[in-house]
Amino acid sequence: MRIEQNFSLERYNTFHLPVHTRWFVEYADETELERVLQDEYFQELPSLHIGGGSNLLFLDDFKGIILHSAIRGIRVAGETDDAVWLQVGAAETWDHVTAWAAENGWGGIENLSLIPGETGAAAVQNIGAYGAEIKDVLESVEAYLPTAEKRIFTNEACRYGYRDSYFKDENHAPCIITSVTLRLTKQPVFNLAYNNLEEILADSAPRTVAKVREAIIRIRREKLPDPDKWGNAGSFFVNPVVSQEQFSRLKRDYPSMPSYPLKDGYVKLSAGWLIEQCGFRGKRVGATGVYEHQALVIVNYGGATGNEIALFAENIREAVCQRFGVTLTPEVKYIS
Repeated sequence: MRIEQNFSLERYNTFHLPVHTRWFVEYADETELERVLQDEYFQELPSLHIGGGSNLLFLDDFKGIILHSAIRGIRVAGETDDAVWLQVGAAETWDHVTAWAAENGWGGIENLSLIPGETGAAAVQNIGAYGAEIKDVLESVEAYLPTAEKRIFTNEACRYGYRDSYFKDENHAPCIITSVTLRLTKQPVFNLAYNNLEEILADSAPRTVAKVREAIIRIRREKLPDPDKWGNAGSFFVNPVVSQEQFSRLKRDYPSMPSYPLKDGYVKLSAGWLIEQCGFRGKRVGATGVYEHQALVIVNYGGATGNEIALFAENIREAVCQRFGVTLTPEVKYIS
């Protein structure tokens, strides 16, 4: 077990904010995690469990304990002629999982390639991109409650929604995910309906999981800033969902507005398009700004504070609300 005091979190948040935590505890296995959860000192202090920090915005130093998993590894937990089940440690880098699956020709997560962060956090967030979400392939989640009780969540018990899950609901006791089991297919049917994927892969015959992954990576690198170079958390806001009535009113005024109908009669709008219409694409204030190639991404160009980024994001929310009557919700979690 690794225990550090007054520990810098700059490597543990993709905005690269130079914040510190009073204590940093990294556990290597479930036994060490149980010891931490049962420790009286741990129970007295505020605590936060993080992954790679790709969805966090620290507004200040953390005055408690930051917990981090070092449980890694990918193993085949089951296999048939058509499918394979992978059990993945929560600390395994998510893109390593997509690369490993592609190397073996197993489909289901290739559209989620190059999404930053760790596997446990991916299951919490229900990550998604290009028409796919982790919930589409997630079989189960192993997690610990604050009481050190271990629990296995089925896909249904995870209560997945758009960028939402049981694990994000603050009305529930916080859970610490230790592993995730995914069901992948040996006979993949590719989802190429988004972002000209069909056109990009037109000359790729035969199409393989690896080729689709390569196309996804190319698109993401063209549209999104490398978090190793420019601090960012990817999409800062969730795409808003509005009623059919509100959508019809907006569509009359903005005929070119992109939209995605949902099964329940609601309509999902493009947050990036709304932000761009308000003139924020490429706009910069000090060390903070909106990425020039993707209006949904707020960037720390070097030296910005968490509060400056949060204030910039609030200016975006106010502008979108005033113009369109639509409220944007941050996908990033604010930590103070």
